[in-house]
Amino acid sequence: MEERLLLSSSFGAAAAAYAEHRPDYAQAAVRWALEPAPGLRVLDLGAGTGKLTATLVALGAEVVAVEPDPAMLAELRRALPAVRALPGSAEAIPLPDASVDAVLAGNALHWFDMAVAGPEIARVLAPGGILAGLWNVMDNRVDWVAGLERVSGRAAIGPRDTLSSWRAATADMCFPSSGLVARFGSPEQAEFPHGQGRIADSLVATLATRAGMLVMPEPDREAALGRIRAFLARRPETAHGEFTLPMLTGVLRVRR
Repeated sequence: MEERLLLSSSFGAAAAAYAEHRPDYAQAAVRWALEPAPGLRVLDLGAGTGKLTATLVALGAEVVAVEPDPAMLAELRRALPAVRALPGSAEAIPLPDASVDAVLAGNALHWFDMAVAGPEIARVLAPGGILAGLWNVMDNRVDWVAGLERVSGRAAIGPRDTLSSWRAATADMCFPSSGLVARFGSPEQAEFPHGQGRIADSLVATLATRAGMLVMPEPDREAALGRIRAFLARRPETAHGEFTLPMLTGVLRVRR
């Protein structure tokens, strides 16, 4: 619990870099997440700087964003001034009962204390509502991406961050206790193609915004980023100018 709180609270200091370098989400993945929902009133929970919020707005959803970190919330409000954005957390959602049709969490569900957040999410969901977690994962079927994973280490590219392991790493995330099973149906998982245009420096900057990297002692962090830079400089796919980082957006979906 202490480690999770340390990691989850690390992003505020890098809010501007997070907003600049983190990817958005594949629209097809967000559509699939919302497909069974009874309507388009959507809560983006743990909304960060608004990466998922922006995709929801583009798809025509009526979005409320909730984010606990003031610096991240400020970036969201700057980028999306028309969106209703509130301070709050998954464990204390500042919305009335049955007020949304779907609760989505972009790269955030793993930070929630679901023993507390699960009942809160169930409370704000309308009957038949959807809870979905989304993760942008790297396609480590691609040789250079698999090499990058090995060089980077788990602090930068962990089990939720790659195609080969995200399903196992997230499968039980909605149900840490038997009491939550009765509130939601069986989980479903799916992946959707995605990608992000990068150069070597901006990919290094993206990986530097991962929680495990943000909490590292500075010498260890710089050493890890140096290994990543050296690897990217050696690979023909990444050494010269812009490239597309092969990704997918993975979705874990359950119904209330």
